[in-house]
Amino acid sequence: MVIQPKIRGFICTNAHPVGCAAHVQEQIDYVKAHGTIANGPKNVLVIGASTGYGLASRITAAFGSGAKTLGIFFEKEASENKTGSAGWYNTAAFEQAASKAGLWNKHLNGDAFTDELKSQAISLIQSEMGKIDLVVYSLAAPRRKDPVTGDIYSSVLKPIGQPYTVKNLNTSKREIEDVTVEPASDDEIFNTVKVMGGEDWERWLDQLQAAGVLADNCQTVAYTYIGKELTWPIYGKATIGRAKEDLDRAAAAIRQKLAPLHGNAYVASLKALVTQASSAIPIMPLYISLLYRVMKAEGTHEGCIEQIHGLFQQGLYQPSPQLDDGGRLRMDGKELAAHVQAQVAAMWDQVTTENIDELTDYKGYHQEFLRLFGFGYSHIDYDADVASLVTLENLAN
Repeated sequence: MVIQPKIRGFICTNAHPVGCAAHVQEQIDYVKAHGTIANGPKNVLVIGASTGYGLASRITAAFGSGAKTLGIFFEKEASENKTGSAGWYNTAAFEQAASKAGLWNKHLNGDAFTDELKSQAISLIQSEMGKIDLVVYSLAAPRRKDPVTGDIYSSVLKPIGQPYTVKNLNTSKREIEDVTVEPASDDEIFNTVKVMGGEDWERWLDQLQAAGVLADNCQTVAYTYIGKELTWPIYGKATIGRAKEDLDRAAAAIRQKLAPLHGNAYVASLKALVTQASSAIPIMPLYISLLYRVMKAEGTHEGCIEQIHGLFQQGLYQPSPQLDDGGRLRMDGKELAAHVQAQVAAMWDQVTTENIDELTDYKGYHQEFLRLFGFGYSHIDYDADVASLVTLENLAN
């Protein structure tokens, strides 16, 4: 079939298998070009492994350290007349490249919040991997079913305390507009923490440790975004912010539990990037478009793979990594530099629909958004007939 992008609001409802493979190969090439990561991981579990920072973590572990990788994801399978999700095609491309390189890789496609999938992962680790020395938690989901009570919780993206009106880039209309977001109720705050906080991360580590599949000196890391004044009202001092605070709580709890193994748990704060998750958050498309313009101009812009490769080399696999006052690993220093934030803030006050291309990197934002789904590559013929049916031969059931 001929596959052209179908964009609805802030999501793309289809994906291109050839383009997704190109997106994955770019990241593999970057990691291979930077050589072996000293003292890197050998047996890695990535929870949320098919897109964004999770995918970059899996690529970095495999091609930077030669690690065995078990990827957990929840993606839509491809068929002969309908495309799979981008994460499905990303995983197929990774799997093919890893297998060709002689790297062990397996996957589980299902709901990572369930104890059933956790048990499947543990069984696979016990039978085929050996003990895990790195657990990456990079899960992004709008809802979660509590495995104990059966209650279903849904997250919201809202401020806390009072309504918040802010400039926003409407990517569907390509317009700058004001958007008002009403404050969250107490129930909405609680539900968002249940979905996006650290409870499931902690549950994964509890069950892995109880099963005896964690290695001595194992590490685990969960990813977050902290930001600064411009994004705090909707991303920091908001429902998402409360959930991120719970990640810090979980990290401390996990760290204490891993003490007998001399293990460690970190929250890593990463740079704002175009991801399927960030595209849905009010304020972020405009903020990211302005940020990209500033950071590209000064040569400090990084994508997912640069951030994660740097995290492995400068943080997780440094003998004494630098931590902030909250004990977090920080990869967002270049973004949060005072001069960068000052330039973004100045342009924020000036930007209008008429001067989007002059003041922002909207074109770069849009191109990166398309590439998340395998579109926007100049060397790919998107009018050509391609097979949508791509299978995951190593998929573990």
